[in-house]
Amino acid sequence: GQVAFYDQVKEGLLSRDLISDNTIGHFTCSTIAGTGATIITQPVDVIKTRLMQGGEYRNFVHCVLQTGKEGPLAFYKGFLPAWVRLSPQTILTWVFLEKLRQLFPSN
Repeated sequence: GQVAFYDQVKEGLLSRDLISDNTIGHFTCSTIAGTGATIITQPVDVIKTRLMQGGEYRNFVHCVLQTGKEGPLAFYKGFLPAWVRLSPQTILTWVFLEKLRQLFPSN
């Protein structure tokens, strides 16, 4: 998911001249990719955490339904800590990968 998301964001922003193909542009795209990855994975992470705590839920579906009764934002509890955990790794990965692409072109 992150690979495709990063590449799509980079392609879209470059084609609209919103960023340059440099470190700042790579940082921007990787920050967006890390945020997108957190948005996509957080609901599953919340359900997994609740199930691992045990006791309250009969099964996966019951957990999803009970969480849904708390409102849609319940699936995003702990978003900021999750984002803080995931985004730096994503940013560093993509900035370093882009530097490696520049140093060792595939053509």
